[in-house]
Amino acid sequence: MLDANLKTQLQSYMERITQPFEMVASLDDGDKSRELSELLHEIEGMSDKISLREDGDDDRKPSFSLNRIDGDISLRFAGIPMGHEFTSLVLALLQVGGHPPKASDEVIDQVKALDGDFRFETYFSLSCQNCPDVVQALNLMAVLNPNIQHVAIDGALFQDEVEAREVMAVPSVFLNGEPFGQGRMDLEEIIAKLDTGAAERDAEKLNAKDPFDVLVVGGGPAGAASAIYAARKGIRTGVAAERFGGQVLDTNAIENFISVTETDGPKLASALEEHVRSYEVDIMNLQRAEKLIPASQEGGLHEVRFASGASLKSKTLVLATGARWRKINVPGESEYQGKGVAYCPHCDGPLFKGKDVAVIGGGNSGVEAAIDLAGVVKHVTLLEFDDKLRADAVLQKKLHSLPNVTVLVSAQTTEITGENGRVNGLVYKDRKTGEEHTVALAGVFVQIGLLPNTDWLKGSVELTAHGEIIVDARGETSVPGVFAAGDVTTVPYKQIVIAVGEGAKAALSAFDHLIRHSVSTDAA
Repeated sequence: MLDANLKTQLQSYMERITQPFEMVASLDDGDKSRELSELLHEIEGMSDKISLREDGDDDRKPSFSLNRIDGDISLRFAGIPMGHEFTSLVLALLQVGGHPPKASDEVIDQVKALDGDFRFETYFSLSCQNCPDVVQALNLMAVLNPNIQHVAIDGALFQDEVEAREVMAVPSVFLNGEPFGQGRMDLEEIIAKLDTGAAERDAEKLNAKDPFDVLVVGGGPAGAASAIYAARKGIRTGVAAERFGGQVLDTNAIENFISVTETDGPKLASALEEHVRSYEVDIMNLQRAEKLIPASQEGGLHEVRFASGASLKSKTLVLATGARWRKINVPGESEYQGKGVAYCPHCDGPLFKGKDVAVIGGGNSGVEAAIDLAGVVKHVTLLEFDDKLRADAVLQKKLHSLPNVTVLVSAQTTEITGENGRVNGLVYKDRKTGEEHTVALAGVFVQIGLLPNTDWLKGSVELTAHGEIIVDARGETSVPGVFAAGDVTTVPYKQIVIAVGEGAKAALSAFDHLIRHSVSTDAA
């Protein structure tokens, strides 16, 4: 089941187990059960503290639970956690086996203090790069608190459940049988949804903080680089981010980050955060900026207010709030988001196995999505508004070689239709003839680019008609002492490597501003 390399890696991890536990498998006569049995036997042989039973009676087969011998833990995988979920399996084995988690003491105490009965079920796909964060967070919570149960379910393997519960996007989380959340969530986000007083307590802590020398708003590649370069100057640096990693977290394969031959978004985001944390940087997560109040006078403090009710002040700012998926804004898109309308083909594609789907967008992202989906679904219809595709020639050649792909150009999507709460098709207009056509579909993947996250900045810094922050060669905005970097700005070519460079430049410019201008921390 495991190749030699994975066996070697796993063996080294299993040496860290300090407490005995057992794996209890629920199996049937199917091929997947045989695969799971083989995997579990290999794991059992790697540590004398792990035992295996195959007499489980769980309704989901194949599945297995991890049970500490002297503890009360309810943690189960339904399916075979390979692919992106292999790391989730390794962490679960270590944590049930007594290896301490990386979470802060404060977060661990919050989890342990949660009162009530919490039965979580998470539907994931093995190709989803966003799912492991959710699975790992809920697994850890189940290890720490006996009132919390978690089952991680491979949606592609349990299609009947997916259909019955109308799961059309992953990760999808249910709590006590009811929908709890959809999409990427980290441990802190989940706790915040359960601990209703957490946001207010966090806001109070932030409001009490002293002003920063440099406050970075945003935790993507540009924000991370800004924080590192500012901290290296020995000045008081903070990062306030809605989610550390930003848009990178939703990126699958990354093959053009110089010196790194190949990685994926979550791995790169984790490495960025680890690098930032190696310096004295105050990282404040789950903070969505709502308003910028520029300094009222030369040498004053800039203020950023957040949706949580928190407010932070700083002598200089670096705005690095990135971008989000652009929507087509037609009837049905919002209504059926997560019910057939999706933006991540890698994550949600496996849920449409054997079905007909559409991809809207003929650039590199759209064509790559169509190529990937063609290997999973029954048929892909790609719609492009322009009269020709805009993707690289090599991608177009691959696309046109696929027998289960139809390409429609000069096609304007006018509506996404649905029935019984899920997508059943779309309507498009032929821009050459004016005729309308309907295509029957189970899913629609929107891939038409990005929008800068600058709604909160209107009226405070100068923006383009497209909402990008206008910056000069030094990254400075129209407001002295306020700098910006990354995809949120007018800098062309929205690439990770460019965002990193621009982030570093913005931080150096902020430092230069500080040493050239006298700033009073008493100014408001």
